[in-house]
Amino acid sequence: MYKSIIRLYAFYMDTMNTYTGSCHCGAVTFEAVSAPIISAVSCNCSHCSKKGFLLHFIPRKMFTVTNGTENLIEYRFNTQKIAHLFCATCGVQTFGFGEGEDGVKMAALNVRTIDNFNLSTLEIQALNGKDF
Repeated sequence: MYKSIIRLYAFYMDTMNTYTGSCHCGAVTFEAVSAPIISAVSCNCSHCSKKGFLLHFIPRKMFTVTNGTENLIEYRFNTQKIAHLFCATCGVQTFGFGEGEDGVKMAALNVRTIDNFNLSTLEIQALNGKDF
Protein backbone atom coordinates (compact mmCIF):
# COMPACT_ATOMS: atom_id res chain seq x y z
CA MET A 1 0.00 0.00 0.00
CA TYR A 2 2.77 2.47 0.90
CA LYS A 3 4.55 2.02 -2.43
CA SER A 4 1.38 2.99 -4.28
CA ILE A 5 1.11 6.10 -2.07
CA ILE A 6 4.64 7.16 -3.01
CA ARG A 7 3.86 6.62 -6.72
CA LEU A 8 0.75 8.79 -6.32
CA TYR A 9 2.94 11.60 -4.98
CA ALA A 10 5.22 11.45 -8.00
CA PHE A 11 2.17 11.65 -10.27
CA TYR A 12 0.47 14.52 -8.41
CA MET A 13 3.48 16.71 -7.55
CA ASP A 14 2.07 19.69 -9.47
CA THR A 15 -1.35 19.44 -7.81
CA MET A 16 -0.25 19.28 -4.19
CA ASN A 17 -2.50 20.87 -1.58
CA THR A 18 -1.71 22.17 1.88
CA TYR A 19 -4.07 20.92 4.56
CA THR A 20 -4.27 22.23 8.11
CA GLY A 21 -5.92 20.66 11.09
CA SER A 22 -6.08 20.42 14.85
CA CYS A 23 -7.29 18.52 17.84
CA HIS A 24 -10.64 19.48 19.41
CA CYS A 25 -9.27 22.09 21.83
CA GLY A 26 -6.80 23.55 19.30
CA ALA A 27 -3.70 22.96 21.43
CA VAL A 28 -2.16 20.71 18.74
CA THR A 29 -2.15 21.95 15.14
CA PHE A 30 -0.58 20.56 12.00
CA GLU A 31 0.06 21.24 8.34
CA ALA A 32 0.28 18.53 5.68
CA VAL A 33 1.20 18.77 2.02
CA SER A 34 -0.52 16.09 -0.02
CA ALA A 35 -1.96 15.15 -3.34
CA PRO A 36 -5.71 15.82 -3.26
CA ILE A 37 -7.23 13.60 -0.58
CA ILE A 38 -9.85 11.56 -2.40
CA SER A 39 -9.76 8.40 -0.31
CA ALA A 40 -9.11 7.33 3.26
CA VAL A 41 -8.48 4.06 5.04
CA SER A 42 -10.88 2.68 7.61
CA CYS A 43 -8.91 0.13 9.64
CA ASN A 44 -10.66 -2.52 11.72
CA CYS A 45 -7.89 -3.01 14.30
CA SER A 46 -8.88 -2.64 17.94
CA HIS A 47 -7.49 0.90 18.19
CA CYS A 48 -8.68 2.48 14.93
CA SER A 49 -12.16 0.96 15.02
CA LYS A 50 -12.85 2.13 18.59
CA LYS A 51 -11.74 5.66 17.72
CA GLY A 52 -13.40 5.82 14.29
CA PHE A 53 -10.33 6.95 12.41
CA LEU A 54 -10.30 7.68 8.71
CA LEU A 55 -6.63 7.70 7.74
CA HIS A 56 -4.65 9.25 4.92
CA PHE A 57 -0.94 8.42 4.65
CA ILE A 58 1.76 10.82 3.48
CA PRO A 59 5.56 10.83 3.65
CA ARG A 60 6.65 12.17 7.06
CA LYS A 61 8.70 14.93 5.40
CA MET A 62 5.42 16.39 4.04
CA PHE A 63 4.00 16.82 7.57
CA THR A 64 4.67 19.49 10.22
CA VAL A 65 3.33 19.94 13.73
CA THR A 66 2.77 23.72 13.77
CA ASN A 67 1.82 24.04 17.44
CA GLY A 68 1.59 21.93 20.56
CA THR A 69 4.36 19.34 20.35
CA GLU A 70 4.76 19.72 24.12
CA ASN A 71 1.07 18.76 24.51
CA LEU A 72 1.39 15.43 22.67
CA ILE A 73 1.27 12.07 24.41
CA GLU A 74 2.43 8.93 22.63
CA TYR A 75 0.67 5.58 22.74
CA ARG A 76 2.03 2.37 21.20
CA PHE A 77 0.51 -1.10 21.21
CA ASN A 78 0.84 -4.53 19.60
CA THR A 79 4.08 -4.41 17.55
CA GLN A 80 5.01 -0.95 18.96
CA LYS A 81 5.82 0.25 15.42
CA ILE A 82 3.30 3.10 15.20
CA ALA A 83 3.51 6.17 17.42
CA HIS A 84 -0.11 7.18 18.01
CA LEU A 85 0.03 10.80 19.18
CA PHE A 86 -2.83 12.52 20.94
CA CYS A 87 -3.52 15.80 22.72
CA ALA A 88 -3.03 15.66 26.49
CA THR A 89 -5.83 18.19 26.98
CA CYS A 90 -8.74 16.94 24.84
CA GLY A 91 -7.55 13.42 23.92
CA VAL A 92 -8.03 13.75 20.16
CA GLN A 93 -5.53 11.88 17.99
CA THR A 94 -4.85 13.98 14.90
CA PHE A 95 -1.99 11.88 13.49
CA GLY A 96 0.48 9.10 14.06
CA PHE A 97 3.96 8.23 12.81
CA GLY A 98 5.37 4.98 11.49
CA GLU A 99 7.28 3.44 8.60
CA GLY A 100 6.07 2.00 5.34
CA GLU A 101 7.01 -1.49 4.19
CA ASP A 102 9.99 -0.03 2.33
CA GLY A 103 11.29 1.89 5.37
CA VAL A 104 9.93 5.30 4.30
CA LYS A 105 8.90 7.36 7.33
CA MET A 106 5.18 8.07 7.12
CA ALA A 107 2.55 10.21 8.81
CA ALA A 108 -0.99 8.91 9.17
CA LEU A 109 -3.45 11.81 9.21
CA ASN A 110 -6.79 11.39 10.89
CA VAL A 111 -8.80 13.01 8.07
CA ARG A 112 -11.58 13.81 10.54
CA THR A 113 -9.28 16.44 12.10
CA ILE A 114 -8.48 18.35 8.88
CA ASP A 115 -9.98 21.86 8.85
CA ASN A 116 -13.07 22.34 6.68
CA PHE A 117 -12.73 18.94 5.01
CA ASN A 118 -15.82 17.45 3.38
CA LEU A 119 -15.81 13.80 4.47
CA SER A 120 -18.72 12.95 2.16
CA THR A 121 -16.36 13.24 -0.85
CA LEU A 122 -14.09 10.41 0.32
CA GLU A 123 -13.84 6.93 -1.09
CA ILE A 124 -13.41 4.72 1.99
CA GLN A 125 -10.99 1.79 1.69
CA ALA A 126 -11.33 -1.01 4.24
CA LEU A 127 -8.10 -2.29 5.82
CA ASN A 128 -8.04 -5.55 7.76
CA GLY A 129 -5.73 -4.38 10.56
CA LYS A 130 -7.04 -7.08 12.92
CA ASP A 131 -4.81 -9.56 11.12
CA PHE A 132 -1.57 -7.56 11.34
